[in-house]
Amino acid sequence: MGLKVLMLNWRDMGHPEAGGAEKYLVTVAEGLSARGHRVTIRTAKYPGALKDEVVNGVRYIRRGGRLGIYPLALGQHLMGRHEADVVIDVQNGVPYLTPLIRRRGVVNLVHHVHREQWPVVFGPRMSRLGWWLESRVAPQVYRNTPYVAVSDSTRVELSGLGVDALRIQVIHNGTDTTPLDGTQRSANPSIIVLGRLVPHKRVELALEAAANLLTEMPDLTVDVVGSGWWEHHLTARAQQLGLDGAVTFHGHVSELEKHHLLARAWVHALPSLKEGWGLVVVEAGVHGTPSVAFREAGGPTNSIVHGRTGLLVQPGIENFTSAVRTVLVDDEQRRRMSDEVAAWVTQFHWDETVDRWEEALMLASGHTNH
Repeated sequence: MGLKVLMLNWRDMGHPEAGGAEKYLVTVAEGLSARGHRVTIRTAKYPGALKDEVVNGVRYIRRGGRLGIYPLALGQHLMGRHEADVVIDVQNGVPYLTPLIRRRGVVNLVHHVHREQWPVVFGPRMSRLGWWLESRVAPQVYRNTPYVAVSDSTRVELSGLGVDALRIQVIHNGTDTTPLDGTQRSANPSIIVLGRLVPHKRVELALEAAANLLTEMPDLTVDVVGSGWWEHHLTARAQQLGLDGAVTFHGHVSELEKHHLLARAWVHALPSLKEGWGLVVVEAGVHGTPSVAFREAGGPTNSIVHGRTGLLVQPGIENFTSAVRTVLVDDEQRRRMSDEVAAWVTQFHWDETVDRWEEALMLASGHTNH
């Protein structure tokens, strides 16, 4: 008999701010459901979303807002309205603190530590409160709880906050195989930026890098793929930089169009402040598109093999511009990295991700078999 699994996460894939973290969770949820487990995702409501629905075998309950979802989920659990053998408590900066009302059967999923992001998203007071919750309160509340991190860099960061490294299991993202017959690289140098349009993704740096290279490469183009509340700022910045004819803001696109754009690009730029893993790196790699990212972002140090599948750089727009330029102008290195990244990403499989999650949940719930 399958497990009853409850997942707590403030966004699902339909949320306007959904990203790689939601892709990871929903893929695991649907994989578990296909294996006979009863999976429920409790998440926040958002415009256009149904309060209750079942999608691909997974039940969704949407209540509360961005912050209200946390006490609401705990309250519903406390009143016994969630019957679950095991809970996946997704800590996206703010913890659900589920162990306060469940002594066992909880797994804490952390994509990355948000130390650098708090000041970017919130003011000083809220930043201090958020970091206190994440760095002080959460490690105490979850001190007897198993953790799952999506990369070795996140595991190291959690250990630095006092989480016992022996309780942290790393379960990587998988990747989708999306064959695109006939899709060719663009004839002109091209950069793609893929992800949510929010401040900590720092898309501005990719735009600045492009502007710096435009004199040398007048036919350079930039495809910005994704949506978010920061888009108006980015379009204004592109105009200020004189990129009107070079950059295209595609907004949210279909999976097929996303992969088509990835396959056409010469380089994927990831200037993000922080990433747990960088699913977009692997998505680009499927099509042989190497990535450039900052080493300080954490996760990319695990999803990019420096010099082989992409480039990792030190802080600074000059370093980022130089690395993007190298990929664009060095045809031999770009072709070599393209071949290497396409081969390297084949080791990541969603089936294996679901396998490891199923084992972790069986262990956490006290079940040894189905």
